[in-house]
Amino acid sequence: MSNGRDQVRLTDDEVQQLLHENLKVQVAANGKDGHPHLTTLFYVVRDGKIAFWTYGRSQKVVNLERDPRVTALVEDGVDYFELRGVSIEGRAEIVRDREEILEIGKAVSVRMFGVDSFEALGDIGMRTVEKQATKRVGVVIHPDRVASWDHRKMT
Repeated sequence: MSNGRDQVRLTDDEVQQLLHENLKVQVAANGKDGHPHLTTLFYVVRDGKIAFWTYGRSQKVVNLERDPRVTALVEDGVDYFELRGVSIEGRAEIVRDREEILEIGKAVSVRMFGVDSFEALGDIGMRTVEKQATKRVGVVIHPDRVASWDHRKMT
């Protein structure tokens, strides 16, 4: 007999679908004093993993350099019976290779602006992303534990 959690759990395919449908992820890193440092970022899914870019000197990067443990949350829905989400506990890999940072930044920018390709950002947009890559790092979340729920499955 299954419990309520089993009833609302997403399948692996449903998890990937939810991640591809949403744009923003809430990321919690451990601050120096032990309190979670929570931020919201635009992201992409690369090889089934959440990836984003951020300023290399940001507090979240300082925290992740000290302690790579991270929790990420992607959720949607307004009404209780619409709520669904994926919570991922894992390890953050900080990407410092400029080409890989640029690839993550391009992909995030395309999703953020809802265009079909990097070139659709136009010359100014493409140059801006390329310039930003010099100040940023990429972050890839390697999951250790995934929890999911979809209240639309409740009967």
